[in-house]
Formats: sequence, C-alpha cells, structure tokens
Amino acid sequence: MSPERVAFFVADAHLGHGTEASNRIRERDLLAFFDHVGASESALYVNGDLFDFWFEYRHAIPKRYVRVLMALGELRRHGLPVLYVGGNHDFWIGDYLRRELDVAFTDQPLELHLQGRRILLAHGDGLGPGDAGYKVLKAVLRHPLSRWCYRWVHPDVGIPLATGTSHTSRHHAPRRTRTEAELEETLGGPFFRQGYDAVILGHYHRAMHRRGDGRDFLILGDWIEGRSVLRLEGGAFELLERAPGLAAP
Repeated sequence: MSPERVAFFVADAHLGHGTEASNRIRERDLLAFFDHVGASESALYVNGDLFDFWFEYRHAIPKRYVRVLMALGELRRHGLPVLYVGGNHDFWIGDYLRRELDVAFTDQPLELHLQGRRILLAHGDGLGPGDAGYKVLKAVLRHPLSRWCYRWVHPDVGIPLATGTSHTSRHHAPRRTRTEAELEETLGGPFFRQGYDAVILGHYHRAMHRRGDGRDFLILGDWIEGRSVLRLEGGAFELLERAPGLAAP
C-alpha cells in the first residue's frame, strides 16, 4: 500500500484586506504555493478566511481573485483533495465551490482521519468559553434567513458595505492576549478529552505548535504578516514559517 499523500494546511490570507498592491503580492504567493501543492501531488486544506469577505448571490459571485479560485479548481481537476473550511469572514459561501470547482466546503468544525491521526480542523472563531456577544452574532449571521435577506442587497452595494465593515471591525474588537498554554487548554483541551490527538485552528493570526503526550495543538498563522503553512507527512506535523514554492523574500 502506498503511503498517504502529504497534506498542507493554510489559513487567513484575507484577500481583499489592505492595499491593492499588498493583495496582489498575497495572491501571487498563494498561487505559487498552490502550484507547489499540485506539483508535489499533495492534499490542501484551507482553514478559513482565504477571503476577507465573501458572499455568494444566487447568480453572482465576487469577481476578484478569480485566479485563486481557478487554482483550487485545477488541483481538483488533477485529482488532488481540496477542502475549504469557512472562517468568520468567508462563511457565506454557498455551493459554488462544490458545483463549479468540485471543492468540498463546510462552515463547521470537521473531524479528519489522516496518516493515522485523528484531527479536529476548525477556523477557531467562537470556540472556548466567553465571548458570548460574538457567539450570538455568529448564530444570527449564519442563519439561513440572514443569508436570504442579504441576497436582496445589490452586489454593488452589499459587497463594498460588508468589506468596509470587515475592515472597521478589526479596530473596534481587539482580541484579548492569551498565552500559548491558555489557548491550548481552553481551545484544544475539550477536543483532546474527546480523543482527538491533533487540533488545528486559524483565526488568531499567530503561528503556534505545542506538542506533548502524543498530541499536537496548532494555530496556522496568517498570510498578512507572514506566509506560514502546516505540513503533515508520515503522521508528523511541521509548521513552516514560509510556504514552499515561494520566491526568496
């Protein structure tokens, strides 16, 4: 039996956030990384917030970063596994990825069994105790009625409005700083007690890997300040500060 293919995990590129120039550089680097995934015949897991905002209207999608979407579709066309977990900025994805690009999508935490590991993969927003206000807002925004209502807002109004709100919210809702040990216990602990031996999150924009007792707790970092990705090969995780396939900085 041939060994399971290498798997890569990436999160928080936030395409659409920042200047046009910074977005084009991020897009260029993502495409180079996706080329490496394809050339190495690896699996790809996108763990949320690839886009800073996404809303899928019934007959329209945001027109920017089409090359990134097509790159995901090309990986699938060559038979490689691609899974997209929605984050707190891009959870309003409908069936476009699945229908047109054959990319699996979920907006819920997901259990994976890869290379002998039982993995909990989740973007990370709303996990753990506290933050009751956000959890209520999250439930409201993800309700099918909210999606239905927003579809009545014309894309030329709705997309810029939501994008601007996304940018503004960063300055008005800073996250409380927590130690690595606290993050592992509050976010990973409940899943480890359920028998998972690895928890992989995004959302926090800080690369982190804590090991112990056969368990791995990982936060993927981001592509705004860095270019970190996670590689799983032979059942072992390696958090890379710079994604493979990129030109020298």
